[in-house]
Amino acid sequence: MTITITAFERSPDGGKGLARGMRVRWALEEVGQPYEVRLLSFKAMREQGHLALQPFGQIPTYEEGDLVLFETGAIIFHIAERHAGLLPREANARARAIMWMFAALSTVEPPIVEHFVAGFVERDKSWHRERLEIVDERIRKRLGELSQRLGEGEWLDGAFSAGDLLMISVLQRIKSSGILDEYANLAAYVARGEARPAYRRAFADQLAVFKAASN
Repeated sequence: MTITITAFERSPDGGKGLARGMRVRWALEEVGQPYEVRLLSFKAMREQGHLALQPFGQIPTYEEGDLVLFETGAIIFHIAERHAGLLPREANARARAIMWMFAALSTVEPPIVEHFVAGFVERDKSWHRERLEIVDERIRKRLGELSQRLGEGEWLDGAFSAGDLLMISVLQRIKSSGILDEYANLAAYVARGEARPAYRRAFADQLAVFKAASN
């Protein structure tokens, strides 16, 4: 059965690959599964056809036969469970990889999202600068803890897994702030992820969409 995912017709990230649909592209490339992409405008994302798939009007969604999923973590977990390449076979290592998936989305990503809310949505508020400083300190606390745990390791727990895929995707979102560069091992960790052939294929495909929409 053909896998179909949804993605931005014109991504607001300027083609940097930060939209969550990129995470699903990367996962499918890692496990060698072909897929189709249905591109959506912001208007189409709020229409009933898409809301029937994603009640919050977001991307991505995942369709395969009569299965419809939304939420990036759930989609990537399904891909990793169904196809070899993103979760270890050994039970304890598998459980730890899943743990890192949750850590990326539940512990590391929230303050990073707040950074961008503070930087763009709240920038006209009188308390904007103070809030941004507080949020950035929360990010530094999490990155410091993650940096210490990673140490000199190549990946979070032995071989590359879905936990690394999600953690790297989360860390990419803070690259432009310069904060990631304060943690040399995390910056190198992200660079290793971006150098993977599967990531490069996924990035090239989503960048082609952005360039086509911009012409």
